Amino acid sequence: MKRLRARQEYQFFAVLPRVHRSLAVLWWGTLLAQGLLPVVFAVATGVLVAAVQAGTGLVWPLVFAGAVFVLVQVTGPIQTAVSFSLGERAAAWLNDRLATACVRPPGLGHLEDAGLTADLTAARDFDLGIQGPPLSIAMGFIASGLVTLVGGIASAVLLFAFQWWAPLVLAGCWLATHWLLRESAVWRDRNTDAVKAAQRDSEYAYRLAVDPPAAKELRLFGLVGWTIERFLARRRLLHELQYRATRMRERSVLGCLAVVVAGNGLVFWALASAATHGLGLGPVVVYAQAAFGTSMIAFGGLNWSLDGAAAPVAAVRRLRQAMAPAGALPPATAAPRPASGMPARQIRFRGVRFTYPTGDTPVLADFDLTIPAGSSLAIVGRNGSGKTTLAKLLCRLYDPQSGAIEVDGTDLRELDLAGWRSRVAAVFQDFARFELPLRDNVAPAGAPDDVVRAALAQAGAADLAELDTTLARGYHGGTDLSGGQWQRVALARALCAVRLGAGVVLLDEPTAQLDVRGEAEIFDRILAATADCTTILVSHRFSTVRHADRICVVEHGRVVELGSHDELMALDGRYRRMFDLQARPFAVIEGEEEAELDVLN
Repeated sequence: MKRLRARQEYQFFAVLPRVHRSLAVLWWGTLLAQGLLPVVFAVATGVLVAAVQAGTGLVWPLVFAGAVFVLVQVTGPIQTAVSFSLGERAAAWLNDRLATACVRPPGLGHLEDAGLTADLTAARDFDLGIQGPPLSIAMGFIASGLVTLVGGIASAVLLFAFQWWAPLVLAGCWLATHWLLRESAVWRDRNTDAVKAAQRDSEYAYRLAVDPPAAKELRLFGLVGWTIERFLARRRLLHELQYRATRMRERSVLGCLAVVVAGNGLVFWALASAATHGLGLGPVVVYAQAAFGTSMIAFGGLNWSLDGAAAPVAAVRRLRQAMAPAGALPPATAAPRPASGMPARQIRFRGVRFTYPTGDTPVLADFDLTIPAGSSLAIVGRNGSGKTTLAKLLCRLYDPQSGAIEVDGTDLRELDLAGWRSRVAAVFQDFARFELPLRDNVAPAGAPDDVVRAALAQAGAADLAELDTTLARGYHGGTDLSGGQWQRVALARALCAVRLGAGVVLLDEPTAQLDVRGEAEIFDRILAATADCTTILVSHRFSTVRHADRICVVEHGRVVELGSHDELMALDGRYRRMFDLQARPFAVIEGEEEAELDVLN
């Protein structure tokens, strides 16, 4: 039973009553009725034939046969409708639980864990029709396979009334085809790691072709044909792997045919012999139909559609168990301390060491840094030096493996998580672009309109759009924004949070899509608007970071230089070399502009 419960097929059927108990009962009821009614109709036909042969009254035999015939015709459409409704509800149930499993953990570890990627992809994309039919349609295919199996078993049971050995022979012959022609029958799990990888690769190629972000590069670099070929190659590989998982055994189909013909020949020979020795025409008709109906055992059962339907159910159940601990941020104390008014003195990184769950090399190693409250700090360094990781740790999206982040002397893990995050206003490189009105993009949790407008004005986006305008062209009256305009909206979101009480402003490459002058202007605005806050800026542009009170140079997960712009330039170290390297092209451009002005004058 433990092995049976672990199978994804068992988990799929166990979930149906939890999705909607009444629909699940009706689904199983109509399924059984559809499988059993053809056998009952065979009996009704035999009764009618016997009545005709005996010359007795035909009213009740006809009523019996007619009633069963009507039920056979009615149960099909009912079962189809129930399958569709149950499938839609099951899809909604899965999506609800997947969304909860993704959103509920307070950290980010579960969303950046490579070990969960395959299950996350299977659970997220199951109803898109790429890996199989949507669940609302797949339920009908699953039901049809089970209906056929039930009909075959019911026909075999009916044959016991003829001879006890007849159903054993026929059912054994038809069941043998499952063993002879299919590897591990239909219970073979096709959701292997190789299949998951092929599904993920084919889905990625498909997204390249149909999603807008890659459209320009595909055309500019002539990659349209390459994308189509890649998609087709990955899909062919996927189908080949799935076929291998349930491939036909290397046995002779003629051997299967010989077994089936021998078994049916024996039963029908016995039936013919019984007919010649006095078995009535009615029973002969019933048993002959039952013998034919037993063949449905070979064609019914758990079919291919169950693989595609059961895999996401099993994936969601695994994810709900795995994501919670992977994204957990256990508090250091049973009673978290309030974070209101923090930081009042300083934020300190003390001996912080951090490695991502799927990584081997520490991103931060014995990192030490003190940030006075109310000051501005710029963090610079090469790609991969740990700058963005510092931002994640400060927002407590992860916890360090050793060391501590202290706010006014209190370990960040001891503070109330929601309270601390309400004190932090952050703009990340991959900030969210909500397909919502401008008002909701600036203040997702709500704010008075005058606060929203003031934040937009501080971000240089006062005339961007009306507050009720949806920021997506696909909506009625909606509009689309450029990358730079979106960044101003994201900055306005942070500035709005400051007006609502945030005390720490964290900017991770917030103006990457603005020109140098626009970035300098925006950062000056931010410094003016956050004069009473602790502001931390992560940037590659040294023309901007020079405005900060202090600049921290990070390399290999450690602080290698710390001071003001003038102090670091005088030090003539890494910061000076990086600053000069970046400033050189601008010096050339400014010289050319001055020369052009001289000519014009």
